[in-house]
Amino acid sequence: MPFETQKRLDTKYHILYTDNMILPTLDQEKKYWGEGLKIVVGIDEAGRGPLAGPVVAGAAAVFPESVKKIEKLPEFKLVRDSKTLSARQREEAFDFIAVNFPIGVGFSSHETIDRINILEASYLAMKKAASDLKRKMGSDAEVLLVDGRSPIPNTSTRQENIIGGDKFVFSIAAASIVAKVTRDRMMVGLHQKFPHYDFARHKGYGTKFHFEMIKKHGPCEIHRKSFRLFQKSL
Repeated sequence: MPFETQKRLDTKYHILYTDNMILPTLDQEKKYWGEGLKIVVGIDEAGRGPLAGPVVAGAAAVFPESVKKIEKLPEFKLVRDSKTLSARQREEAFDFIAVNFPIGVGFSSHETIDRINILEASYLAMKKAASDLKRKMGSDAEVLLVDGRSPIPNTSTRQENIIGGDKFVFSIAAASIVAKVTRDRMMVGLHQKFPHYDFARHKGYGTKFHFEMIKKHGPCEIHRKSFRLFQKSL
């Protein structure tokens, strides 16, 4: 009999679990908790690739006592790589995270992206997210778990970079959801101002329809001019 992946459906939260689904763990957080560090913060960004709008970063502080209270709840398994969730699931996960963990948000506008480049703008958004979280908690992070291979520059806070961190590290997965949902909501709002481009549907990414609208109407105010959009659309 051929092997078949086992599937389990949680109908309340519309979560389809499979045996080979990657769920993030708390291994990295536990490592630092074991060193006596309590304020362990995951950081991730959303929106480096789109042709328009801001890049947004999320930060989430995960504490052992909070995890213990909620780890048996079905919503807990919604906290994973935001790219594996539907829009509805991401909204539900965002609400769950916001209720149970301190979160911070930061963003860099399209003007900032054009001025300093998308990589530096992403770092700036991450630093703003960490600062927003510090303001809400009244305390600095003791360690930042950052998605990707490069550390955030010009920060004195201890960091660990984890490639694919949004897939494997719980706090980074939470931060990825905070960043993605926040940015999506911003793009839905910008759709009202620039309806020709249908930002509510593609969130500024380079879909065929988006390029067609750039070709037809030209770039609008929130397009990233440094991405040379008009030449690409032609």
